[in-house]
Amino acid sequence: QVQLVESGGGLVQPGGSLRLSCAASGSIFRINVMGWYRQAPGKERELVARFISGGGTNYADSVKGRFTISRGNTENTVILQMNSLKPEDTAVYYCNAFQFQNYWGQGTQVTVSS
Repeated sequence: QVQLVESGGGLVQPGGSLRLSCAASGSIFRINVMGWYRQAPGKERELVARFISGGGTNYADSVKGRFTISRGNTENTVILQMNSLKPEDTAVYYCNAFQFQNYWGQGTQVTVSS
């Protein structure tokens, strides 16, 4: 059973930066498909950025050039560096991992507001 623990959300002004971290435990294998989704009030959950099989990445068009996903120093850790944040980035951000089934973190709130 994989468990995901997220950290790093908070309140930031427009144009600011935040760094989210997600650590997966409970797997003895490298989790190849791992990344971040977000859900704003009244909207569906959407992909933000993720690693896919083969080491590639997917980004939502709305975050390209502003957000960067990377692997952490610890196995099965992913980092989401978010720069030039906008009010429309406000959402609950969820870490996701796929290993035979989907796993979700508890979510961390990101609020971009002046």
